[in-house]
Amino acid sequence: MIAYEHGIRRMLPLMMTVVMQAAFLLAGPRHAWAEGGNADYIGADTCLGCHSDKEHFKKNLHAKSLPNAKGIAFEKTCETCHGPGSLHAGAGGDKNNPDFATIVNPSRLKPVEAAEICLRCHEGGKRMHWKGSTHDMKNVSCVSCHSMHDDKANGGKAPLLKKASVAEACFQCHAEKKSQIRKSAHMPIVEGKMGCTACHNPHGSAADKLLAKNTVPETCYQCHQDKRGPFLHDHPPARENCATCHDPHGSHHDKMLVTRAPLLCQRCHVDGRHPTSYYTEGNTQVENSRVFY
Repeated sequence: MIAYEHGIRRMLPLMMTVVMQAAFLLAGPRHAWAEGGNADYIGADTCLGCHSDKEHFKKNLHAKSLPNAKGIAFEKTCETCHGPGSLHAGAGGDKNNPDFATIVNPSRLKPVEAAEICLRCHEGGKRMHWKGSTHDMKNVSCVSCHSMHDDKANGGKAPLLKKASVAEACFQCHAEKKSQIRKSAHMPIVEGKMGCTACHNPHGSAADKLLAKNTVPETCYQCHQDKRGPFLHDHPPARENCATCHDPHGSHHDKMLVTRAPLLCQRCHVDGRHPTSYYTEGNTQVENSRVFY
């Protein structure tokens, strides 16, 4: 009996944890507009009465597609994302009035809460791996890259970016890549012939580095089909990962190589059985920068 009671005491913390997790799951997700209380829907025309600077939203992809794709009339488009606005409108622009804050502004929400609003419509497809993805885990919000109202960047059409291009949106965080793509050998991103999403899926991927394909070679073969093979004399390291020899974001070496030949080959083939270049294991310590660059 004593042993039984002792076992119960040891199991009690675990049991409490299970009960708390079950209660959290039964409660369901907390919508960002839950604080709206008893607010009622007032319609988009009422919203535009004050927010006249958002008049161009009528040309936006959301305003045009929601009626057909989701059965949401234009009058309900604003409050589909921002929540019912009667209390907010009743505050008359007075920010000291508590009712003013009952409207939802995704840019002021936690990233996970903002994503919850967007994923109500945009879940699945290329966003099926968003939850738990690199950007999700690092608290990157949907509104960090996208602007649901603006039509300046691309005429109100997808992907409704805050910046003029996909690359510029990525460069907000990935500044080091902005310098790389301007090196002498680079992807045609600067020229506008391709974007970051040609290789990466920023909304999540089952592959490493948010790749759009399963592996680096598969990603490269989308354009470089002539490198797929099969070849009579194949090079296994190149078949395994193109990035072993090439830097896909840019390089100052020919063909976007990570370093110049023959040093590139000698990173693996140190003691070859055939004559190579002047650079060998015995003379790489000379004071000549050309050995390394």
